[in-house]
Amino acid sequence: MEISTVGVVGLGYIGLPTAAILASKDVKVTGVDVNPLTVEAINRGDVPFVEPDLATYVGGAVQHGTLRATATPEPADAFIIAVPTPFQDGYEPDLSYIQAAAEAVAPQLSGGELLILESTSPPGATQKMADWILAARPDLSLDGSEGRPVIHVAHCPERVLPGRVMIELVTNDRIVGGLTPDAAQYAKDLYAVFCQGEILLTDAVTAEMAKLVENSFRDVNIAFANELSLISDKLGIDVWELIRLANHHPRVNILQPGPGVGGHCIAVDPWFIVNADPEQARLIRTAREVNDSKPQRVIEQVEKAVDGIEAPKIAALGLAFKADIDDLRESPARRIVADLANRLSHAEVVVVEPHIDKLPSEMVSVPNLSLGSLESAIDAADVVVVLVDHSDFKKVTFNHLKGKVVVDTKGLWQ
Repeated sequence: MEISTVGVVGLGYIGLPTAAILASKDVKVTGVDVNPLTVEAINRGDVPFVEPDLATYVGGAVQHGTLRATATPEPADAFIIAVPTPFQDGYEPDLSYIQAAAEAVAPQLSGGELLILESTSPPGATQKMADWILAARPDLSLDGSEGRPVIHVAHCPERVLPGRVMIELVTNDRIVGGLTPDAAQYAKDLYAVFCQGEILLTDAVTAEMAKLVENSFRDVNIAFANELSLISDKLGIDVWELIRLANHHPRVNILQPGPGVGGHCIAVDPWFIVNADPEQARLIRTAREVNDSKPQRVIEQVEKAVDGIEAPKIAALGLAFKADIDDLRESPARRIVADLANRLSHAEVVVVEPHIDKLPSEMVSVPNLSLGSLESAIDAADVVVVLVDHSDFKKVTFNHLKGKVVVDTKGLWQ
């Protein structure tokens, strides 16, 4: 199957890097996004979020004429769907964005196209995407039945780390699952244009589950570390020293605790497995509950630290879900800061987040919450709360912290 044009639907943290790296290989790529500001930025050669090296790829591809953005899909040989997959109340997967993308792409199909769902999805989502397309286009098929033109549908979940996306898109192994063997092979051929890692073929539902399992494995291990931090706090043990000592065992590698788990993947994906089989997914559910409860424990620590101070000043270091990025999705730091400001109305909370220039919308109207610089926030603070281990924060010395209460959820200054 020859693919010379690709439409990428959803130009976020995964869609735009994928579009840019394909375009850098002289594939004609049309990016599609519902946000007009994103479309305008990309067509100028700019990027709407921080990711190392992405701006170079986007700027070069736009200048070269292999990448452009638009608000609606156009005909192409292949489409990559990279839209959000959040959950609704009760942790039910919300597939409405996938459905909207499928129904937007359907009119552009004539038969023979490859459609890849790259969004992290619950088991069966790729089949549902195909069903939505075929409902809108009953003249097409997955198998050529009744002489109808065939479309090829596959799932290829992203497996990259924010901050290293442009590297890991190329170097990481990929899993490709097709609704048919042909679809899997055609998708493999497309990703082989830029992927130097091994491309592993399977069926679509196994590929969907593989991504969920990878992130659930991480979540369970983080939950173990977070649970250790709670137990250690109660027993008066330094959890950082405890983990350092335990990790000297040749077969032990405990992760580091934190204020919770954030990002669109690890904080969300395990719930897709729980939703698929609530009766069996007991450990996965418990790990999610442990990690989801950690922000509340951090809030309680800060409340204890400011007890008795008439008008406390709190420096909250970090809002992103991990170090050295601007991604605030599902960030426990974001939840902690907002809750602290609302619960401690007599306190002044100054947020230090070097990767953003304005507070998220839900924080803008909170009167005792503001965005400040690292030096001024720490100088004025009674309590310093470390929520993200940004590189900038590691420059702070113990001299800067004299006379202040430090709540360090990341072991930054251990």
